[in-house]
Amino acid sequence: MQERSQDIIIRTEHVSKLYGVNRGEAAKMMEAGATKDEVYRRTGVTAALWDVNLEIPRGKIFVIIGLSGSGKSTLVRCFNRLNKPTTGKVLFEGRNLAEMNSRELLEFRRSKISMVFQSFGLMSHRDVLGNVAYGLEVRGMPRQQREEKAREVISMVGLEGWEHQSCGQLSGGMRQRVGIARALANDPEVLLMDEPFSALDPLVRRDMQFELLQIQRKLQKTVIFITHDMDEAFKLGDMVAIMRDGRVIQVDTPEGMSANPADDYVRDFTGSADKSKVFTVRNIMITPSSLVRLTDGPEHAIQEMRKNALSTVYVVDDRLCLVGILTIRDAIRAYQQKLTIAQVTNRDVQTTTPDVMVADIMPLAAEAVYPIAVVDGDGQLKGIVTKASVLSSLI
Repeated sequence: MQERSQDIIIRTEHVSKLYGVNRGEAAKMMEAGATKDEVYRRTGVTAALWDVNLEIPRGKIFVIIGLSGSGKSTLVRCFNRLNKPTTGKVLFEGRNLAEMNSRELLEFRRSKISMVFQSFGLMSHRDVLGNVAYGLEVRGMPRQQREEKAREVISMVGLEGWEHQSCGQLSGGMRQRVGIARALANDPEVLLMDEPFSALDPLVRRDMQFELLQIQRKLQKTVIFITHDMDEAFKLGDMVAIMRDGRVIQVDTPEGMSANPADDYVRDFTGSADKSKVFTVRNIMITPSSLVRLTDGPEHAIQEMRKNALSTVYVVDDRLCLVGILTIRDAIRAYQQKLTIAQVTNRDVQTTTPDVMVADIMPLAAEAVYPIAVVDGDGQLKGIVTKASVLSSLI
């Protein structure tokens, strides 16, 4: 089977995983809409996954979130065939993992996909360099070559100078960096991360989240990240899938999921997230009710402000690029003194871009005298952000 799009690296088709003897009856109950608990009470079968259909885009961070028992860890282990689905298919670049023989599966796990564990999984008898280079050693890479590669990724995760330190003497955050470096050393296309930061304290966890974003943006790896923390999911994920009782309830962008939850369960789940870390400026900006051009006269600017009940107006050039802001007082002064708008426009205007997170502009909004102007990469005015719109985004 060929992938319909080269942008999809992993696809699941009707994947189910049932544990127990009477799986036939359990499957019939699940098809009829029975809950996971009902199926277990009647048949003794645990429906860890049921009819999971996902498309995971290449080069993105795809987060799977759910409570304990939702099936997220079971699903991720299907991606490297540590778990074999009872029914359905897992396709990697169009290849069904179930059709791989033992040699192909071994090569797949060595070169295409790596896993980072919550418990670090480091070898205490090896130093940092030895742990990071281990996968390359297993693949038969010569010592000098594998150590050079290991040093590159050690530096990338911020552990340069710690190569010969015993892993037992490292902090939790540093050990997790070693785990990430070990996974990256094999240069995999996909990185599986099963709640890798949950054992870390909040400050270290935040730093590791930032490091992961930096590494992913640099290397463009596909990351499949498991968490039970909604804020973490929305901070990291390009796409987020919410699971409940073995089923995928909704897949969307963080913004889309927060704005349009599929049901009450998703609404309650997303309601716990900090909205300022979900919404971007694009979601809260408004179109200015009035603009004036740099070539307009002061009298026209005064009329525009009077007509729209404004005391300020944004000034743009002929390409709608932001020049600055004009106050009613300066417009009247220009009219009285026969000055041009260009001569009295305040060009010291706070600006931001549409894709900035609302949380990142809060300090700016708190101190800004005027609404914050939203401009694109070419400097064109796209909208404005008021203090009221920033505060209302938190509700």
